[in-house]
Amino acid sequence: MAKKTVATLQTASKKMTKVIKMVKSPKNGAYIFEEKVMNADSVDAFLKEK
Repeated sequence: MAKKTVATLQTASKKMTKVIKMVKSPKNGAYIFEEKVMNADSVDAFLKEK
């Protein structure tokens, strides 16, 4: 039954990409990593925003 659920999720999600962006923290100046799973078409817009 678990295999059917996984197969359904894989066919429903088309061109999904995990994006990891390094962002400087305003509090202490250290870098943190921001992770998101998003549509492949909107990756460039996400990486360009500050």
